Amino acid sequence: MGDASNNEWADGVPRTFGSEPSDPIRLADEPGTWVQVDIAAPLERVWAVVTDIDLPARFSDEFLGATWNGDGPGEGLSFVGRNRHPAIGEWEVESFVDCFEEGRSFGWATVDRVNPGSRWRFDLDPGAGSTCLRFSMSMGPGPSGISVAIEAMPDKEPRILQRRILEHHVNMMRTVEGIKTIAEATS
Repeated sequence: MGDASNNEWADGVPRTFGSEPSDPIRLADEPGTWVQVDIAAPLERVWAVVTDIDLPARFSDEFLGATWNGDGPGEGLSFVGRNRHPAIGEWEVESFVDCFEEGRSFGWATVDRVNPGSRWRFDLDPGAGSTCLRFSMSMGPGPSGISVAIEAMPDKEPRILQRRILEHHVNMMRTVEGIKTIAEATS
């Protein structure tokens, strides 16, 4: 996922693109965002919290939880996530772990391994007595709830994408702050 951190959405939200952005932006650009936090805890402790696939449900107002299909986490494994949004109700989506580097990176693609509806990823960077945690995501290029909304209102695609990125950013910030609280409190 490309990083254009000098570009921002409204309200100072950083943005990323999987490919060069169109003007106006399109789902095919794979737009996304990221959040980052420094955690006063060793990498191993933060990693244990980040790889608890159900934990973000404690902080997100959209993600309700997930269940591994088999033992997880690990490269190539999958899980089913449960979500809720006021505009479309509740749904489940299968996700596939496409990045798993022990102690460093944990990421997954939703809906389809090759043509994902979205991609999500935690990256950890150890420091002196702390860990920098970055949580990033991108939408598209594959089918998802957002692609359905865009098909219904193609003239509003840029606005739909921006609003959705802002919603994700808020939940991602809650998630990394929650991870920080848990990792720093754990002895």
